[in-house]
Amino acid sequence: MFDQLPAPETLLRFGINIAAMLTLIFGLYYSRYRDKELVTAASLFNVFAFGVLTVLSSVEFSLTAGFGLFAILALFTLRSEQISKTEITYFFGSIAIAVICSLQGTTLLFTGIVVSIVLLGAWVLDHPRILSSAQGVKITLDKIDTDALSDPQRMRDDLSERLGVDVMSFQITTLDYINDMARLKVFYRQ
Repeated sequence: MFDQLPAPETLLRFGINIAAMLTLIFGLYYSRYRDKELVTAASLFNVFAFGVLTVLSSVEFSLTAGFGLFAILALFTLRSEQISKTEITYFFGSIAIAVICSLQGTTLLFTGIVVSIVLLGAWVLDHPRILSSAQGVKITLDKIDTDALSDPQRMRDDLSERLGVDVMSFQITTLDYINDMARLKVFYRQ
């Protein structure tokens, strides 16, 4: 019974995983985007993935089975609501950290260095000063103007007027003709 208790190294790996995930999800993503729903999902997914991968890496596990696991994860994106590229990137980053930390056979130093590189890359590449001219916001329109939807320039002008900003582009994420509602991701310059 006690021979299945986690080794001290596994606990250290879990500590590195949690510290890195908190830095990525809470320190970078949440402080920049304030999306509580994704923070909760990515954090829990990280912990769950770490647990599953730690168990799988301690037994005979083929590369094919690993790709199968990621194929299952990919199905979640097909069955869930659409999320932005930034959200999916941070979500994948959370999973990548769990994978890096849970793999047996690498040293803790190597694991720490790779995780640090991942975090540094996220911090630099998504730094607000790099892309400071463009911002994005999700909005819901309570009336669908079909003429505006068929004319992207007219829609951009309408959104710019409503929001009081220079709308560079928009992406329609949901159209609900029953409730006459549209959800959009709007990218703008102030």
